[in-house]
Amino acid sequence: MTDTAAATKETLGFQAEVKQLLHLMIHSLYSHKDIFLRELISNASDAADKLRFEALSDPALYEDDAELKIRVSVDKDAGTLTIRDNGIGMSRQEVIEHIGTIAKSGTREFFGKLTGDQQKDAQLIGQFGVGFYSSFIVADRVTLTTRRAGLTHEHGVRWESDGSGEYTLETVDKPTRGTEIVLHLKEGEREFLDDWRVKSVIREYSDHIAIPVEFVGRDKNEAGEEVEKAETVNRANALWTRAKSEITEDEYKAFYKHVGHDYEDPLAWTHVKVEGRQDYTALLYVPAHAPFDLWDRDAKTGVKLYVKRVFIMEDARKLMPAYLRFIRGVIDAADLPLNVSREILQETRDMEMIRNGCVRKTLDLLDDIAENRKADYAKVWEHFGKVLKEGVGEDYANKERIARLLRFRSTTTDEETVSLADYVGRMKEGQDKIYYLTAETLAGAKASPHLEVFRKKGVEVLLLTDRVDEWVVSNLFEFDGKPLASVAKGQVDLSSVKAAAEEAPAEPAEAAAGPLLERLKKALAGRAKDVRASHRLVESPACLVADEGDMNANLARMLKSMGQTVPESKPILEVNLAHPLLKRLEGESDARFDELAGLLLDQAVLLDGGQLEDPAGFVRRVNDLLFAGA
Repeated sequence: MTDTAAATKETLGFQAEVKQLLHLMIHSLYSHKDIFLRELISNASDAADKLRFEALSDPALYEDDAELKIRVSVDKDAGTLTIRDNGIGMSRQEVIEHIGTIAKSGTREFFGKLTGDQQKDAQLIGQFGVGFYSSFIVADRVTLTTRRAGLTHEHGVRWESDGSGEYTLETVDKPTRGTEIVLHLKEGEREFLDDWRVKSVIREYSDHIAIPVEFVGRDKNEAGEEVEKAETVNRANALWTRAKSEITEDEYKAFYKHVGHDYEDPLAWTHVKVEGRQDYTALLYVPAHAPFDLWDRDAKTGVKLYVKRVFIMEDARKLMPAYLRFIRGVIDAADLPLNVSREILQETRDMEMIRNGCVRKTLDLLDDIAENRKADYAKVWEHFGKVLKEGVGEDYANKERIARLLRFRSTTTDEETVSLADYVGRMKEGQDKIYYLTAETLAGAKASPHLEVFRKKGVEVLLLTDRVDEWVVSNLFEFDGKPLASVAKGQVDLSSVKAAAEEAPAEPAEAAAGPLLERLKKALAGRAKDVRASHRLVESPACLVADEGDMNANLARMLKSMGQTVPESKPILEVNLAHPLLKRLEGESDARFDELAGLLLDQAVLLDGGQLEDPAGFVRRVNDLLFAGA
């Protein structure tokens, strides 16, 4: 090694998360080991896409080699498998950033799901989309040599590691741009030195790659000399450009695994060719499980945009609205300009038309699954329901369509969810509203006293326990002509709804209870906005209600927990005049009455999921009652 080479070679440590991931790879019991070849060829294809895009504005990046390809070869004697591409390549700093660290969203969640059970943990490998790191499933040493297009030959970089805690970086001379990865296979992985085995894996996983994937073997010429022989293994055309009748179900699934960096088959897909004001082709997939970056609204993965089969960008925020950020696939536009900047492209009216068209096709697909494949839609809702709910407030044009896709728990179901259409279809005679209750937990919602009269009348109530549900009901005011109404706000009038069972005896006339209500208002003047007789309570003595124009307590608590400023408003206390506690209050002295009134309000606060301002005072009042034998 020369002094210059020694000066440019350094040993660096992996990021802690990379060490943990590599340990998982090296000791993995993952059953689909050949996934590593799919991941490396997919990365090489992405590198070719990036070069093609950057060369639109700088053709010199091709360096007189515009025929993009991926080459795979084996060396049985050395025990190595090599993948080469002439794509964009990487600089020294890019190698450090892309291979020495993991910056992708969902990393923490990925490691949080690890159980220590090798068999179970191995199944997470494909979900995370580990790309380059999957090399260590089959290799005990990996050597990567790369040079970024546009840099001169002496700026090549060699990266090498055995997957332990460190890697080496060295500056080398590399005449050609692109990346070469040499896998030094483990002793037990010699199957990947077999020509037929490697070619069959390429055909299975990479037949749809839009550039040639060549297997480079050795053969003898007429003179008996050993020469290199290259065989193109894949079809080397963009799958989405082919007629649907020519594409098999397995090919659709394989392409999804490439574009979605997923190990599992998709749940459904739609392949459309649109002609008119804008000509474009879209191939869009619904995954079978949630990606790790689902809750990163700024994630740029998802749907790839091509123009005339030239990759332009991958940015879910611009090609799909945030509430459809789980969709994977490609959009290939025929009429957009190739040389326009990404920023301008994102703002064009033509791009907006394509985006809106793809949203409609995606909603059509989800409608079809919900209508005809209910078990599959249950999976969609399990993984993506909370994200879909965001669309009610984000996409006004499609709000009604999104509302039909929503599913909720209710008082009439235990495990299954119901649609708003289901709810409307079984509304009671005389019922004119869709009733709902928001709460922090399902158990808390089911135990709410606000539901008592609805159960008595047999009226179904939707139980909304996701944080996003507050956003939903603040933007969805009606469905199918029926207004949505909170059971915890305003007055409740179910007099027109026939009870499911015989009505209980009539409650005491409110007029006769006027003095009691006035005493309660006076005792709770600083804590309650009003005290009134309840028409929603059957068994409980009291509950809190938000005034019609006020924010409900669940939303107020949620906003406060997020550090938001919440306007102050006092609750209304509704009391059950038929309850024995209220009857007993009427005969109490003023001092005793005030104590019991405060206790009644505290109980209502706790039942509503709130926190007491004076817990010590509440305990003291309860203790006093216990000692008094009350």
